Amino acid sequence: PYTVLSGSMEPAYHVGAIIYVKEVDPDTLKVKDPVTFYLNGGTVATHRIIEILPDGRLVTQGDANDTPDDPIHKNQVIGKPIFQIPYLGYLSNFLQNQPGRSIALVACVFLVSVTLIPDLIFSSDKKKDGEKKEENGESK
Repeated sequence: PYTVLSGSMEPAYHVGAIIYVKEVDPDTLKVKDPVTFYLNGGTVATHRIIEILPDGRLVTQGDANDTPDDPIHKNQVIGKPIFQIPYLGYLSNFLQNQPGRSIALVACVFLVSVTLIPDLIFSSDKKKDGEKKEENGESK
């Protein structure tokens, strides 16, 4: 999964969506296929193939962009986007940064506490009731 961070592929892939990318054999890609790939410097982008050069390099361009990207080699291809989930990328990015991780940790501790503390309180009350019955000679 990858988060869409820019509007270069609007309206096909909306900013804030998560796209699921499936690995593919780069030799099976065709013009007009969307493709996710590494740019120079390790940045990941998803653009559409607009041309396949004779040497096998791919020329891509974002649907909302006016100019094509520099050609990429097939070994830079990660795969093809298969589906997207709108808005989930915002949550994913939030949770990957320190404030989001802290809030998620506090929320998890809170939820676990709310779930477990009542069981602990009520189970100790039941044990006390059982001990009192045994002291009085009553059976369980």
